[in-house]
Amino acid sequence: MTSSDYDPTAEGAETDFARKMSYGNYLSLDAILGAQHPLSDSHDEMLFIIQHQTSELWMRLAIHELSAARRAIARDDVAPAMKMLARMSRIFEQLNNAWDVLRTMTPSEYTRFRGRLGQSSGFQSFQYRLIEYLLGNRNHAMLKPHAHDAEVTKLLQAELATPSLYDEVLRLADRKGLAMPRAVLARDVSETHRFDDGVLEAWRQVYEAPETHWMLYELAEKLVDFEDYFRRWRFNHVTTVERVIGFKRGTGGTGGVSYLKRMLEVELFPELWRVRTVL
Repeated sequence: MTSSDYDPTAEGAETDFARKMSYGNYLSLDAILGAQHPLSDSHDEMLFIIQHQTSELWMRLAIHELSAARRAIARDDVAPAMKMLARMSRIFEQLNNAWDVLRTMTPSEYTRFRGRLGQSSGFQSFQYRLIEYLLGNRNHAMLKPHAHDAEVTKLLQAELATPSLYDEVLRLADRKGLAMPRAVLARDVSETHRFDDGVLEAWRQVYEAPETHWMLYELAEKLVDFEDYFRRWRFNHVTTVERVIGFKRGTGGTGGVSYLKRMLEVELFPELWRVRTVL
């Protein structure tokens, strides 16, 4: 029998889904595949829409994983958090790969439909903002693009009132006997964590004797690994935008490339990067 003659029902495969859960039903494919609505007749607009929609789906998973990892760390359940953080790196690897597809679109192709975007822009993504807030980059000014949506604003404000992932890691380290500065542990969590010499000194102890602090050492490296992928995502974003629109202003009114390059300077876990210098 050739593959073209194969009948899956011979092995018991289901083919009648009139009253049963099908693949399309489970994944709500009608809704997903019906969510692309190009506003021009440009062939490349479909690429632009799908790239951003799939990125938002990956970000939804990232929020799911980050939130669960934070909760696990807060209750000293570190092992599953390690798995979730490792998965985060793979998620951002997928997000990085998406830029490779978008970069196949040339400037002239993008120009054909760019005007249809109006004032919409990726920096308005509330999920991306939530990821940054979860990770500790808590820029209150970035609430403004979401002021028109009360539910999203409420969600972001609730996140600002919650210790970030890194806050919970520092608290965990303190509970495990690695003394963290009191001022850092008691700080206003709605603000961005700033580099602290005392935190650097604590991490130096971990990295100088990893066999003594193995759990914290491994957790620290998981954070660095993830931020490495996150930085690559930001860099690939800058490169893609410059390749496609040069130094034009963004559709949402930002400086475009200049705005994105400023984001490259953000450090999520500053002491974990600088500890390498003092070893």
